[in-house]
Amino acid sequence: MRPYAALSLIFLLVAPDAARAQVAVADSGDTAWMMLCALLMFAAALPGLMLRHAGQVNVRNALSVMAQGAGVAAVASIGWAIAGYSLVYAPGSEWLGGGGNLLLANLGQLRDGLTVPESAFVLFQLAAALVAACLLVGGVAERTRIGWFLPFTLLWLLLVYVPVAHAVWAGGWLAGLGVMDFAGGLVVHMVAGFSVLALALIVGPRREPSGGGHSMVLSMAGSALVWIGLSGLVGGWALGATDDAATALLNHHLAACAAALTWALLDQLLSARSSASGILSGALAGIAAIAASAALVGTGGAMLIGVIAALASRIAAAIVGRRVDDGAGIFLIHGVGGATGALLLPVFALPLFGGVGFDADVHFSSALIYQAIGVLIVALWAMVGSAIAALIVSIIIPMRVDAPMEAAGLDAAQHGQQGWDFR
Repeated sequence: MRPYAALSLIFLLVAPDAARAQVAVADSGDTAWMMLCALLMFAAALPGLMLRHAGQVNVRNALSVMAQGAGVAAVASIGWAIAGYSLVYAPGSEWLGGGGNLLLANLGQLRDGLTVPESAFVLFQLAAALVAACLLVGGVAERTRIGWFLPFTLLWLLLVYVPVAHAVWAGGWLAGLGVMDFAGGLVVHMVAGFSVLALALIVGPRREPSGGGHSMVLSMAGSALVWIGLSGLVGGWALGATDDAATALLNHHLAACAAALTWALLDQLLSARSSASGILSGALAGIAAIAASAALVGTGGAMLIGVIAALASRIAAAIVGRRVDDGAGIFLIHGVGGATGALLLPVFALPLFGGVGFDADVHFSSALIYQAIGVLIVALWAMVGSAIAALIVSIIIPMRVDAPMEAAGLDAAQHGQQGWDFR
């Protein structure tokens, strides 16, 4: 043994316990689990949503929609690394985080209170933000310019997603009020869904509807990837490879299954036939609904949440579907589904339904009221913030393509031998 190595070993052996306790060691199993869950969400956001959205548009716009998804993912990732993570999780006020982690500086060996490196926590949170951002593309597909969408994504991330994530997940003012969201029913699904509602109302309907899309096979394949990939969101928010993670994954899948069958049954009753797209739409509505409570409810409660979410989304589709051109059903599936699940959380978290229950100082009625307040605030914040971001960017870059470009298809109009036209 070399002399300096021996001296180091002696120092560690004779050092006080407090000094040795400062040497932080991450749990390799929990770290690997968080990284795997992040990769699952990347798969949901990139190939999953890209394929789902591409299959649901006219063939003349499929490549454009996929390019928008890739561009949005890139911009959101850079924005998260520069400022997003810091403004959510760095020490700050109850309204917004501070600047201690700008450009991902000053990351700790361990995230406070966890058994994983802060870099793994950053990666997981980045993937969650990517899912929310990439959902926006499908809601206003075939009408918007890629040159508008990219700066809008950055502004939307900072104005809409970051404040909500801080308020709910980082101990901000909504969390202090008592609003609960285990894994993104509010922060990811509702924010994306109600943002799309605002954008769809601003940009208006397509001049020529795509008629259900050109490739149901692509859409189904993408939806299945999203189904699997979003399991990383609920599993990762257990913050380790624990029983909570397994419970969340089980409830995620069973809620999706129950919602898929419910939607198919409703289609059969209302239109005398079930559809492939309806089955996957139901599954995604169940996934959006269970996110808020995946580790907090029992198996029966998870399935009932899926059933109720499918009913709510299907009813909303009948009422709103013809009035709002939301091509991929982002508002109907993720917005309505996420809101339904968040409102049902206090009910199915009760031990009566197999849930984990509440702390002694939390009453069911107050929890229900606070959840309703949280849902209302998040919905309004997402819509107003998205509208502001859209209008600010539209001052410089038009949001909607012109009529000849829309008629020719965005692939032909924007993609040529020299690459994408960002005008």
